[in-house]
Amino acid sequence: MNPIGQPLESRPPALKLIIAGILGLILFVLFQIAPQLLQESGGNPAPLPKADIREKAADFAAKQLGYEAAAGDEWVVLYKTDSSFYGYMSREKLLSDYSKNKLDQRYPFDVYHAVLYTSGEAAARLAVDLNMYTGQVAAFATGPDADAAAGRDYGERPAAPAAGRNGKANPASSIPDLSLEKKESLARPWLQQWGANPAKLQMESGTGGFGLVYSDSSVKVGESPLYYQFNYDGEAVSYFRAGFSAPAWHDSYVDGQTSLAKKLTLYGYGLPTLLLGILALIYGILRRRHTSWRRGLFLSSVHFVIMMVSSYNAVSETGSGSAEARVTAVVMFIIYVLYSLLMSLLLYFSLVGGDGLWRSEEKLNPWPRAKEPGYGRYVLNSIQAGYIWAFILLGVQTVMFIILSYTLDNWSTTDAAQSPYNMKYAWLLPIVAWLAGLSEEAVYRLFGIQMLKKLVRNTFIASLITTLIWALGHTLYPIYPVISRPIELTVIGLLFSYIFLRHGFIAAMFSHVVFDSILMGATLIFMQDKVNVGAGIVTIILPFIVGYLVYRFNPPREPKPAEPVPTP
Repeated sequence: MNPIGQPLESRPPALKLIIAGILGLILFVLFQIAPQLLQESGGNPAPLPKADIREKAADFAAKQLGYEAAAGDEWVVLYKTDSSFYGYMSREKLLSDYSKNKLDQRYPFDVYHAVLYTSGEAAARLAVDLNMYTGQVAAFATGPDADAAAGRDYGERPAAPAAGRNGKANPASSIPDLSLEKKESLARPWLQQWGANPAKLQMESGTGGFGLVYSDSSVKVGESPLYYQFNYDGEAVSYFRAGFSAPAWHDSYVDGQTSLAKKLTLYGYGLPTLLLGILALIYGILRRRHTSWRRGLFLSSVHFVIMMVSSYNAVSETGSGSAEARVTAVVMFIIYVLYSLLMSLLLYFSLVGGDGLWRSEEKLNPWPRAKEPGYGRYVLNSIQAGYIWAFILLGVQTVMFIILSYTLDNWSTTDAAQSPYNMKYAWLLPIVAWLAGLSEEAVYRLFGIQMLKKLVRNTFIASLITTLIWALGHTLYPIYPVISRPIELTVIGLLFSYIFLRHGFIAAMFSHVVFDSILMGATLIFMQDKVNVGAGIVTIILPFIVGYLVYRFNPPREPKPAEPVPTP
């Protein structure tokens, strides 16, 4: 960092740092990018457009379920995943065999969930799950609130047997008005259509809320046999799904880990971050003579706009035009506005309070002003350092993944709530990288480190505490055991702290933005369609474009010529 009042200095990255960045990028490509590319080259096609999915769902509804589209009907397509079963396969190293045996084609864990709504009705008429790569139907549900039924049952494991009066299991006890023979006769055509031989199936005694459940122990994935699940409405099959489910012990483990993650997020991240925000406001007032309340207005306003756009983009679409749905949409919008405003205020006070603390306590200039001489060149060198450090961080993250896989045997699973497939515009995903780079570096580095240093009197310990708070805010990601994520991010966060202390706030912010932009840009590129591939490439180079534009609009100022000295 530069001392206050001194010309801005930011040297170009040293050769050793450049070499470290190249090595980090090589590690990232070899262990995180190459496996994905090999998987795609092995025949994994691009997902079908949602328009094609709507057509296939409508065709299935008309030909197999006897439902013809009416005026006002609307098909809504969402991405849905059986994260429990995928996580079980990931944990037990079964994913490659599942794909090799082509079970993922017939019994996909990732599907497009097509739901049919009629205008003015809150409940869906029917829902169809289709393989997102082939369009083949994997499950369906009809009748009242079909979407909720399909969402609840998807990937659900049959429960323990329900005991009858004689103490024995009572199959299909949830539907008393149909005999077992009638249920079997109604299920038989669907089983045959799916290529199953009813004579070779075993009837499950515990139906877990289903009208009828068969299992095929000849087709197993780990401990899980193939299940055929049915429900009935009147004298018709109202729900059918063929697939696998994770064992009970796995779901119990995940539930325990999720509970732990919520506690760590609340007590380790949420409350300390709120306290930092209050302290930032207090120290902004106390150190107002050393900073300016106008400094953070622009960045905080940009942050608020990005948060609103990101929140809108992440809201899943719905085809329900009911009054209840409209009221819910208005309430959710108000919540998004208030939350975005709160986080932008936290950023604003952290910028003002952090700048004032460093200037008053350390006489350092962590966040130079645009009017200072050499600002344009300083930003350009900061963006160069940001890219190189981002490459180093990607390599460090890769090494941490390898270490944690051998020490903690960590594994991950899918999450539909965080998937770009459920965003209105997937190409907007990378704007989150700018949110993280702005807010997290301001709160936990610019303000947090100097604030904690006043209490602990040690820069490293202050950096470690703020890094732990930041790391615990990432425990709700679907990575297990949940403690592995904070361990990885503690190492990453300490490096961000070093970048900030060595190069200043702008370099730390750019390194964070570039780091996240590369990861999110790669996600878009792997979606394979032209729009997202192009957006992914732009995402990766956008931080450089922004930094270069700042440099061009702040060119080096020529020194003023000296006034001529009059000749005596």
